[in-house]
Amino acid sequence: MASRRPDSFDGLGYRGRDDPLYGASFPVRSAGVPAELQHHQWVTTPPDIPGSRNLHHGERTPHNEDPRAEHGGPGAAGGWEAPQPGVPPVEQLNRFAGFGIGLVSLFTENVLAHPCIVLRRQCQVNYHGRCYHLTPFSAVVVMYAITKAQGPKALWKGMGSTFIVHGITLGAEGIISEFTPLPRELPHRWSWKQLAGHLLLKGLTAVVALPFYCSSLIETVQSEIVRDESSSGLLDCVREGLARLLGVGAPHSHRLLPLSSLLLPAALHAVLRYAIAASVQCVFLWLHQRSKKQRMDPSNPLDGYFPELAAAWAGSLVADVLVFPLETALHRLSLQGTRTIIDATDGVVAVGNGGSPLVLPVNSQYDGFSECLHAIRRKEGVAGYYRGFGALVAQYALHGALLAAARTLLRLLLLDGKNH
Repeated sequence: MASRRPDSFDGLGYRGRDDPLYGASFPVRSAGVPAELQHHQWVTTPPDIPGSRNLHHGERTPHNEDPRAEHGGPGAAGGWEAPQPGVPPVEQLNRFAGFGIGLVSLFTENVLAHPCIVLRRQCQVNYHGRCYHLTPFSAVVVMYAITKAQGPKALWKGMGSTFIVHGITLGAEGIISEFTPLPRELPHRWSWKQLAGHLLLKGLTAVVALPFYCSSLIETVQSEIVRDESSSGLLDCVREGLARLLGVGAPHSHRLLPLSSLLLPAALHAVLRYAIAASVQCVFLWLHQRSKKQRMDPSNPLDGYFPELAAAWAGSLVADVLVFPLETALHRLSLQGTRTIIDATDGVVAVGNGGSPLVLPVNSQYDGFSECLHAIRRKEGVAGYYRGFGALVAQYALHGALLAAARTLLRLLLLDGKNH
C-alpha cells in the first residue's frame, strides 16, 4: 500500500540537541495555519520521498510522470521506465536525498555538537568561573585547551548516557499516552483541552526521566581526571538514576536536594521549550509557504526537506535562547550535593602535579528553585544566567553550517543529474 503523510505531528524527539531530556520537538498545530502545512512531517522521520512507495505491479509513482507511458510509449510497459545504464535516475536520487539530509542533521545534533553541550553545562554549574563565555570565541579556546590536556574523549564524555535518556523519554511518553487520555499527537483541528493534555504529557515525561537526566548530567560535566574508568559503564546512567530515585547507593552530601524539589523546574523547562520550539517552527513554515508558494516544487528535495530542517533549527535555537536561564538554574540544582568535580572553564592550568588541568568541586548551597534564581541575579548579575552561552552559539553555528553545506552539495548533485 502507498505510504501516506501523517496529518499530525508526533511527540518530542532531540532536536537537539543539546539537551537529551527534552530533545527535538515536534511542531504543535495552531489555529490560522494554512492547510498546506499539514503535508509537512517531522524532519527526523524518514520522509515520504517520491519513488520510495511500495507500488503494486502496474502502478506508478505519482511524481515525475512519463508522458510516453500515458500515450502507450516505450515507458508504458511494466508501469515504469527502466533506468538507463550508467546514469543515476533523478527519482533514485530523490529517494535517498531526504534520508541523507536527515542523517546529517541528527549526526550534527547528537554527536558533533556534543562538545559544545559539555562545555555549556560545565559553565552553567561553575559559578566560581571568572569568564562567563558569552561569545563562541572564548568557548572554543577553552574546548581546545581541555582537549589538548585530556584528549578528545574529554569533550565527548556522557554521550552514551544522553542516548539512554532519549530512549527513556520516548518510552515513557509512549507508555503514558497509551494508558491515559493524554494525546501524544495533536490533530490538525485541535481543541484547547487537547493542547493542555498534550503539554501535560510533555511535563509528565520530563518528570519520569528526571532522575536519569540528573545522572546523565553528572557524567557529562564530571572531569576525566577524577573519573574511574574501571567502574564506569554504559548503563551507569540507569543504575545511578534508580539509586537517586530510591535513595540508595553511595551517600551524598546533606546539600543534595530531593527530586521533589526539581519536579517543577524540570516540567516547566520541558513544556516551555517544547511550546516555543513548536510555535517557531509552525510560523517559519507558514512564512515559507507564503513566500515560496508559486515557486516550490514538491518533487525537489531542496523544496521538500530543507524548509522543515531550517524550521526545526530555528525553533530549537529560539527555544534554547529563551529558556537558557531556566536551564542554568535546573542544572545547578540537579548537581548540588552530588560531590561532582568539573574542569576549570577559565582555561587555567595548575603548575603542580605535572601540569594537570585545574578542577573544581561543585559545592553550591541553594535552598530551592526561586532562591537559586535570586542568588544568581544577586551575586553574578543578569549575565550569570547565560554562562556558557557562547558554546550554544557555536553549537547552532556548526549545525547551520553543515546543513548549508549539505544543501549546496545536494543542489550540485541535482544539477549534475539533470545535465546527464
